[in-house]
Amino acid sequence: MREIKFWQAFRETLFEEMRRDPTIVYFGEDAGPNVGGPFALSKGLYEEFGPNRVFETPDSEGAFVGVAIGLAATGYRPIVDIMAIDFTTVAMDQIVNTAAKIRYMSGGQIKRLPLVIHTLSGAGNRGGAQHSQSLEAWFVNIPGLKMVAPSNPYDLKGIMKSAIRDDNPVIVMKHKAMLGMKGEVPEEDYSIPLGHAVVKREGKDVTVVAVSNMVNVSLKAASTLQKEGIEVEVIDPLTLSPLDEVTIVASVKKTGRLVTVHEAWKPCGMGAEIASVVFEKCFDFLQAPLERVAASFNPMPYNPGMEDYSLPNAGSVAKAVRRVMET
Repeated sequence: MREIKFWQAFRETLFEEMRRDPTIVYFGEDAGPNVGGPFALSKGLYEEFGPNRVFETPDSEGAFVGVAIGLAATGYRPIVDIMAIDFTTVAMDQIVNTAAKIRYMSGGQIKRLPLVIHTLSGAGNRGGAQHSQSLEAWFVNIPGLKMVAPSNPYDLKGIMKSAIRDDNPVIVMKHKAMLGMKGEVPEEDYSIPLGHAVVKREGKDVTVVAVSNMVNVSLKAASTLQKEGIEVEVIDPLTLSPLDEVTIVASVKKTGRLVTVHEAWKPCGMGAEIASVVFEKCFDFLQAPLERVAASFNPMPYNPGMEDYSLPNAGSVAKAVRRVMET
């Protein structure tokens, strides 16, 4: 199977889906001729599909998300590029108070709202406190929104296709550190259904449930721990909302131990939600206290050493696994 980069898998998905469905339109800052957005993820779209389907927007996320919601309610399938998840804060009224609720509040008049908002999250590239956040828990907390966070090129393309074809608002969160990541991606059309977790590595001793790029960090830690005789099962939820609780609970019932890993801050994060689900549904199977691995609770520093210190890594994941194994 061919290998392509994460950003190539994403860009390829846009072209394939827009060729397949003429109702798909694209919004993004610098999405016009020759540029293709701040990270060139949509480069070439404007040239192929023209100004009636690809819209270069001003730096006004609330405005162009609002326009996209209106189009989604009237028969189109908009895909919206918000450069960084930090900037979703500018459009929260539209996302949380309109996109997530308009079907519920319309009394059945609006039967679907097919809207995809894709955005980049995460730290590690010295972006500073306003360009390095992981805010997935904000959106997971809102009924009416779906959210996905793929960890490799194959999953990105498959889940992105399902998100585009879904009749609900879906947030697609991509980690900046993975844009250049290579992986096997089929040339033929395929999709990965929303709401299904993926067991990335099987093991019998500890379940590690990780989010986004932390899946790759956890797999690295698992390889190290295998040399110590510890078999780690690594699960990628892939869809954060709705969460596949069945796969996670089944794994913890097998291993009796749980470590959650996400790059966001620890309080009220995905790890807390996953830990609560496990506590409620398989408490009697637990052989050790739960462990959560997350970023330190501070604005993300610009200084390289301080940023690295603030972030989870394979070493901190391995330490957490060792702690639950010692109990």
